[in-house]
Amino acid sequence: MVFISMTLFVRLRWLTLSTLAGLAISCVFIGWKFLLKPYQRKRIETFLNPEADPANHGYQILQSKIAVGSGKLFGKGFMEGTQGHLHFLPERHTDFAFAVWGEEWGFAGSLFFLACYFFMMGWGAYVAMTARDRLGAIMAFGCVALIFWQAVINLLMILGFLPVVGVPLPLFSYGGSSMLTNMAAIGILMNIRMQSNAINYNRGVR
Repeated sequence: MVFISMTLFVRLRWLTLSTLAGLAISCVFIGWKFLLKPYQRKRIETFLNPEADPANHGYQILQSKIAVGSGKLFGKGFMEGTQGHLHFLPERHTDFAFAVWGEEWGFAGSLFFLACYFFMMGWGAYVAMTARDRLGAIMAFGCVALIFWQAVINLLMILGFLPVVGVPLPLFSYGGSSMLTNMAAIGILMNIRMQSNAINYNRGVR
């Protein structure tokens, strides 16, 4: 998804985009037939129909939906969630951290959480658009796409719209390598913004 986002950002010719899209579709069929392992196919089948195996492969998705839905408008309160704290929800500190948040803080808390993400993504997009050189713009957009797609995939996974693939929620899920990667991306964004400000300042002095 990061590759596709950056490909669209650099505005390749439609012929190139069509060729890449055709190759991607071909890879999907080849991957499903020859490359995916049985447990990987099972994840996709469980995503399409989690109720078919509710006690085994579909358990995580179903418990995640219950946790998010039971939060209702304002949630059950901090540390009061039953799905997360009574261990019905597996991996509540990593893949399904947002499900715990939704259960404890409800729809209102989830909107606030998403607003923080949108603010950060909006700032990153602004850095990319105001970068003074093409390399800086591409790097900034790539950092934004990296964080954005991790968040989108994790949230859709928790809500049952995507298969469970183990993608953490940036800056929220437990995970050392994820934290280092996302902090490095934010550091790159801050550096690009600093360089743009320095160029603007020098031009103003002149």
